[in-house]
Amino acid sequence: MARSKSSKRWLQEHHQDAYVLKAREQGYRSRAVFKLEEIQKKDRILKAGQFVLDLGAAPGGWSEYASQIVGDQGRVIAVDLLPVEAIAGVEFLQGDFTEQQTLDEILSLADGGRFDLVLSDMAPNLSGMHSVDQPRSVYLAELAFDLARAFLTPQGVFVIKLFQGEGFEDLISQFRLSFKSVKFRKPDSSRARSSEIYAVCSGLR
Repeated sequence: MARSKSSKRWLQEHHQDAYVLKAREQGYRSRAVFKLEEIQKKDRILKAGQFVLDLGAAPGGWSEYASQIVGDQGRVIAVDLLPVEAIAGVEFLQGDFTEQQTLDEILSLADGGRFDLVLSDMAPNLSGMHSVDQPRSVYLAELAFDLARAFLTPQGVFVIKLFQGEGFEDLISQFRLSFKSVKFRKPDSSRARSSEIYAVCSGLR
C-alpha cells in the first residue's frame, strides 16, 4: 500500500531526528525517554524508593528510565494495551486501565499502597482528523486524571501529556481544582510542530 505524503515526511524526519539517533546510541527504546529526562531535570519528579505507575507505557522507555532512578527500593508498574518487552525492575500489565479487570490487577499489585508518581505519555490512536482526535485525547486524559487523583499519595505527582485544543482549558481547570501546583513543560525533544505539552501536577488538595 502506498504511503501518504504526510507519513513519508514523518518517516524521513524520524530517521533523521537527532533524538531518535541519540536513543539508538544510548540503547533506549524510543526518543520519548528524553522528554521524561528533561522534565526530571527541571522538576525532580523521580526519587529513589518511589512507587510509580506508568500508564500507556509501550514501548517502555519511561518505565525503564524511572526504574533506574527509583532503584531496588522502589517499584514501577507499567500498563499498556500493547505488549512490552521485559524491563528489569518493572512489573508489566497488558490491558486497558480504563477497564475494571485491569484496574483491579493494578490495585492488586499495589497491595493497598498508593503511588508517589503517576506518569501518562498516552495518546489515542490518531485518525488524522483533529475534530476526532482532540476529544479522544481529552477523554483519555480525564480517565488518567481520575485514576491519579484516586490513588496518589497526598504529596504525589501526576505527569501527563496533553494536546492543546478544544477541551484543553477545561481540563487544566479541573487539574487546578485538585492539585496545588500545575506546571507546564514543552521539552526540547518534543517535536516543534506538535501540539503536545506536559502538565506536572503536585500536591493533592
